[in-house]
Amino acid sequence: MTTKSTGVTATERMLADFCERSFLKLWSYPNPYKDDGHELCDLLAVFGNDVFIFFDREAALPDDPEKDPLVLWNRWKRNVIDRQVKTAHGAERYIRSGRPIFLDGKRAQPFPFEFDRGIVTVHKIIVAHGAKEACERASPENVYGSLAITYSESDCEPTAPFHIEINKLCPVHILDSHNMPIVLSELDTVSDFASYLREKVRAISALDYLSYCGEEDLLAHYLLNYDDTTKRHVIGSTKQEVTGVMIGEGEWRGFYQSELYKNTKKEDRISYFWDELIQRTCQNSLDGTLGGNSDILRGQSAIYEMVKEPRFMRRGLADKMLTAVQRFPDTGAFTRQVTLLPSFEINVAYVLLQLRVPEPLRSAPDFREKRQAILEIACGASKNKFPYLVKVIGIGIEAPKFAGGSSAEDFILMPCERWSAEQQNHYAELNKNWNFFETPNLKQHKDRVTQFVHPPHVSQRATGEKVGRNDPCPCGSGKKYKKCHG
Repeated sequence: MTTKSTGVTATERMLADFCERSFLKLWSYPNPYKDDGHELCDLLAVFGNDVFIFFDREAALPDDPEKDPLVLWNRWKRNVIDRQVKTAHGAERYIRSGRPIFLDGKRAQPFPFEFDRGIVTVHKIIVAHGAKEACERASPENVYGSLAITYSESDCEPTAPFHIEINKLCPVHILDSHNMPIVLSELDTVSDFASYLREKVRAISALDYLSYCGEEDLLAHYLLNYDDTTKRHVIGSTKQEVTGVMIGEGEWRGFYQSELYKNTKKEDRISYFWDELIQRTCQNSLDGTLGGNSDILRGQSAIYEMVKEPRFMRRGLADKMLTAVQRFPDTGAFTRQVTLLPSFEINVAYVLLQLRVPEPLRSAPDFREKRQAILEIACGASKNKFPYLVKVIGIGIEAPKFAGGSSAEDFILMPCERWSAEQQNHYAELNKNWNFFETPNLKQHKDRVTQFVHPPHVSQRATGEKVGRNDPCPCGSGKKYKKCHG
């Protein structure tokens, strides 16, 4: 059983809660220690080749009208920002040195897994608390009290308070009391969070300067700036003639208040069913009650693959899984159904196996082992049917419509990039009794999942046909489009 710290200060506990609840339950560890007994950072999270080092610092910026505001600001900045920047660089050097990491100050519990420290990308993140109220008092135009950030090669002191300059050659990410919850809530999967930080570092390196009024404004710019050529979100532009980017106040506010944002958040609710599957299994692993021989921490598991999915893909996967659950047929005491779902990863797929079995079989001591064996056959059959697959993740459940809510899930990871004739024949022979993916009732559906979902009031039908001003509105209101939306 792994014992984790929950954070020492109130803000550290808030940070730990966000990381655990949002996207890194099994891979985030508050207050890890170095081999000299000193803390390495406030929270360390590792997933694949991404290492996230968080530093959380809180110090109130005093409101003293008798003192120079710039003097007060520079003192606060040195204590809360500059010292932590140096500490963050030192923590990265420590991690890359290969020296041991511990979960406790007594150095009795080692960090629970190894990673290749030579190839990882280290993301250094400082969460600075204490300047929000002073910033709001000093500038009514800064409606949220966020810190302004500029990345450039200049190391000069800022000309005004609440503006932080970071050397672009050694970038560190600065969050504050307002935008830390926004960033970790909006980018609440490892994939989404890491993609954002990587793109930010790319832009910092490519541009002469990157400047913005608050991290939330940069996030809104990133989410709304999609490059069709590279098929990813970008900051600024990928064109070399763009040498600097400055993002003004209000980008996040405008995006947050848009109907596109509100409708997307509504549609994303279903995606957290996927997170619940992950979190339950991660908790079993932490409690030492997880069965099977999968190695979740080191990536040899179905759960590890499931964690890779970005938020919008989780929405699509959860929607199709729940639809399959609802459509499970009531055709007899023993019924099985398989559903193949694509992953965001290329040539990777999920096999959802639902079983309904008579109570005597269900209560047998070896029922769970038999269900796992059937799930393995279904995964092998999917590879035989779809040879392009390089990895299959199996999810086995008793059909929820008939299980009474008491079923536990089975997970299988089947790497199958190399698939010998012997394996092909083995699963083909086993599948003769089940006929997975070979029945005449096999149906194929093509769906398109997008990161943002437009609200029902659109000027285009689902078929792609343009809606005229005198046509019925596609939202179903019964009004003409020009009255309802135009």
